[in-house]
Amino acid sequence: MTTPNKNFFEGLRKSFVDVPVDGSNDNAVDTSSFLEAAESLTTLFDVLGSVAFTPVKSDMLGNVKKIRERQLSSPAQSESLQSLVVNELKTKKHTASEGLLWLVRGLDFTAQALRHNNSNPTEELSSSFRTAYTSTLKPHHSFLVKPVFSAAMSATPYRKDFYAKLSDDPARGAQEQEKWLSALEARVSILKQFLGRKEAKW
Repeated sequence: MTTPNKNFFEGLRKSFVDVPVDGSNDNAVDTSSFLEAAESLTTLFDVLGSVAFTPVKSDMLGNVKKIRERQLSSPAQSESLQSLVVNELKTKKHTASEGLLWLVRGLDFTAQALRHNNSNPTEELSSSFRTAYTSTLKPHHSFLVKPVFSAAMSATPYRKDFYAKLSDDPARGAQEQEKWLSALEARVSILKQFLGRKEAKW
């Protein structure tokens, strides 16, 4: 009996490919699907295989929790992430909205690191993650947090070992990663634009 090829992206509980975006409604991003896909993404940090990534994963999951708590308390006003933010801000609170801001930054960091690594076939992960960190999270982190993330960058596995863990079939693995990564980038872009608007400010 043959063992089926493993492929990390095909095995995700929820992929960003499957997160609905309503183009007829100002690119509204479905809240439940997005949060599930973000939770699934954090298992990528387990593949990176270092406890140094535990704070990164915990930070993202903590932000998912803040958003979900708002969604559960006001489901009718939280079907999309954009409506969740707008309606929360009307109550003069911004716990979930701030959680989304930080979650999007964390997702952007992950997406940029992987995109940079894919675009530079000889570059090691540590370099790609450092480059992504500098342009996404670092400007917003305090001097206490920066060393924690810096340690994570230094603890990334070798490139060849990482991609071998993602898939037994490099060609199919690269194809599936590209689909997932493009979908993640598209949704991050929509949310970054929204969070930059006046209606999303507190």
